[in-house]
Amino acid sequence: MNHYSPEQLEQGTLLPLMEEFYSLQGEGIHSGKPAYFVRIGGCDVGCYWCDVKESWNPEIHPLTSADLIVRNAAACPARAIVVTGGEPLMYNLDYLCSELKKRNILTYLETSGAYPLTGAWDWICLSPKKKKEPLAPLYSLANELKVIIFENDDFEWAEDNARKVAQGCHLLLQPEWSRRKEMMPRVIDYVKTHTDWRISLQSHKYMGIP
Repeated sequence: MNHYSPEQLEQGTLLPLMEEFYSLQGEGIHSGKPAYFVRIGGCDVGCYWCDVKESWNPEIHPLTSADLIVRNAAACPARAIVVTGGEPLMYNLDYLCSELKKRNILTYLETSGAYPLTGAWDWICLSPKKKKEPLAPLYSLANELKVIIFENDDFEWAEDNARKVAQGCHLLLQPEWSRRKEMMPRVIDYVKTHTDWRISLQSHKYMGIP
């Protein structure tokens, strides 16, 4: 890992960057929209079905200047950034967002909600996980609740979380990718009878893009 001062990591001027790329949003309400994606390394939530387990250990991802991330995002025509992980709220994202806002870049966050919110966000997608539940304040701030459906019990888990979000928060159920053939019919049937919900697909995987 690169040499750094603890203050730089604490202040969020350096972040453990797993990857960054320009693509289309593949999931949720904003599916199909172009954005610059930043995946920050580090996660202790530990979902066994996670498809990016290589993001869990922050030690293997280089500490990267937040200013460099901002410059790369600003070079893309979409003027929007999606910050995901791992669990990005393990880090202070105030500095990153403040610099993005100076450049009129829309900020989108994907989080489990397991850590306190930092940063200024135009859109927060809360994707709660059973192993480490969201902190209470995150529910009222979420614009979108996206629950991964891996097994039948997850429908009840989804409803438990839906009761905690603010009115107007979009509710989405997303079949877990490795079990999509089994769970997709169940999700379809559930949404047809529980009409507050919509289906989210990992459309980027169907399109063959990052």
